[in-house]
Amino acid sequence: MSYFEVTLANKPALAPYSDSAIVSVIGNGAMIHLQNEDCQTRGIQKAARKIASLGVANIKFAGEWDENAQWSFVSSFCGVDHKGQFSWAKSSNESKLNNQLKALLFAKNIINQTPQDISPEKLAQQSYDWIKSLDSEYVSARFVVGEDLKEEGWQGIYEVGRGSIRPPVLLELDYHPTGKEADVDVALVGKGITFDSGGYSIKSSEGMLDMKCDMGGAATVTAALGLAIMQGLKKRVKLYLCCAENLISGHAYKLGDIITYKNGTTVEIVNTDAEGRLVLADGLMAAAADRPKLTIDAATLTGAAMMAVGKEYNAVFGIDDSAVEFLLNKAKQTNELHWRLPLEKWHAKQCPSPFADTANSRPAKGGGAGGASNAAGFLLRFAGNDGAAWVHVDLAAAYNRSGSDIHPNGATAQGVLTIAACLLD
Repeated sequence: MSYFEVTLANKPALAPYSDSAIVSVIGNGAMIHLQNEDCQTRGIQKAARKIASLGVANIKFAGEWDENAQWSFVSSFCGVDHKGQFSWAKSSNESKLNNQLKALLFAKNIINQTPQDISPEKLAQQSYDWIKSLDSEYVSARFVVGEDLKEEGWQGIYEVGRGSIRPPVLLELDYHPTGKEADVDVALVGKGITFDSGGYSIKSSEGMLDMKCDMGGAATVTAALGLAIMQGLKKRVKLYLCCAENLISGHAYKLGDIITYKNGTTVEIVNTDAEGRLVLADGLMAAAADRPKLTIDAATLTGAAMMAVGKEYNAVFGIDDSAVEFLLNKAKQTNELHWRLPLEKWHAKQCPSPFADTANSRPAKGGGAGGASNAAGFLLRFAGNDGAAWVHVDLAAAYNRSGSDIHPNGATAQGVLTIAACLLD
C-alpha cells in the first residue's frame, strides 16, 4: 500500500511557495508549516482540509507527531467518502488511535446516511448492533416501539414520532461489565430524530435539507460508549436513544396539543419544531429512574446555540458546577472545543403556558432571546435530582453541509472523545 507522507515543520515553505503557505507538496508527500499559526491545532486542521482536496487516500505521519496533533489532522481529513488508511507516527499508541478512528467513522457514517435509509428503528438497531459487536458478553438492550411507548407512558417520543408510518423507538441499552449487581455509573441520553420536517411548524426547504443530522446526539453518545468500551471501560453505563421522525400527517401532533409526561408535567405544544426537547424529556426520566452518578445528554437541539458559539464549539449547560467542569476539563484534555452557556433554575420557567405547566418553547422565531438556555431549562424539569450530576451538550458543531476550513463536509463527530473520556474517568 502506498502512503502520502505528511510531516510537521515550524519553518516557512520554500520557493516557489510563499512564506505564508501552510502546505507545501514535496515528492510523495507534504509538509505542514505552522510558524504563522496562532493555534497549531487549527493550523493542522486547515492543512488537513487542503491535503484532502488533493484526492489522496492513505496518510502516513512522518517525523515528530504527538497523538493530539495526529487526531486533529484525522478528524478534519475524513470526509463523507473517506475510505483510506492511516500509518501512525512511531511513538504513538496505535491501538488508542485506531479505536478513536473506529468511533469517529461510526458516528460520521451513521449521521451522513440519508433519512430514507435510516429510520428510527434502524438507528436504534444499528447502534445496538455496533455496541454488541464490541463486547457481546456484557451488552443487553430493550426496544420500546410505536404504540408500546404510549402504553408505557413515554409520551414525548410517541407524540413526536406518531406522524410517521415508521414508528418511534426508545432504546434502553445496558453495558454491564462488572458481572454483579452494580449501580449505574453514567447514563447517556441521545436525541435521535432521524428526520425533522419541523412538523406543522414546517421548516423551509433550506432549513430541512440537512435534517438527517438531527440524530447527531444519538450517534455521538453511542460512539462515545463504543470508544470507551474499546479502551477498557469497566463501569456500568446505560444508553438511552430517543428515536423518531418528525413528520406531517393526519396523525401528527399539533400546535396547541398538551402532553402529560410520566412525572406529571404538562407541556403545551407551541412549536412542533421544538421536538428534540420533547423526546429527550422521556430519555432523561428513564435515566433518572436508574439513579446514575452522572447523566450526560447530547442533542442537535437549537439553532440558538449555534448562533451563540458558532459551528466550532459545542455548547454545554448544567446547574451542577462540578459536573459541568468535569466535562469541560475532559474536553480540554481531548482537544475538543466546548463552551459553557448560562443555565439557572429559573430558566425552567422561561416558556410559560396559560394551559399547562410549561410550553415547549416561546412562541417567537427561534424560541426568542436565550433560546438555547430556555431549551436547557425545559430539560431541567426532567433531569432528575433537581439537575444534580447532569450535563446537557447542545451539539452546535455536529455538522457542516459544505464543510469549512477546518471541518469536512457532513458530520464532525465532535464530542465523542470528550464523552468517552468522561466514561473512563
